[in-house]
Amino acid sequence: MKDDTSRLVYSTDRGRIKQTSIQTAPSSDGIIRIRRETKGRKGSGVTTVTGFALNSAELKILAKQLKQRCSTGGTVKQGIIEIQGDQRDLVKKELEQRGYNVKLSGG
Repeated sequence: MKDDTSRLVYSTDRGRIKQTSIQTAPSSDGIIRIRRETKGRKGSGVTTVTGFALNSAELKILAKQLKQRCSTGGTVKQGIIEIQGDQRDLVKKELEQRGYNVKLSGG
């Protein structure tokens, strides 16, 4: 009988085996917050979008669609979508069309 606690962690063929885990969606108050940040970025601003109740895979797909809509680059870090430049108005319009409750936050 096999022990359920044993698992493959290293193979001479492929090296270290990473465990893939499905992340659950974080809790959210239902409000998507968009703000422009420059702190710690050497003066260049980015638009950050937070508050999604999506798992990491869904968040990456949404980020890709927003980046394409804004015609710019960006990334997803720790559940926050970062889009290069000041894209607040365009991102707000796009998310409202998708049915999200959106607020601009910060200055």
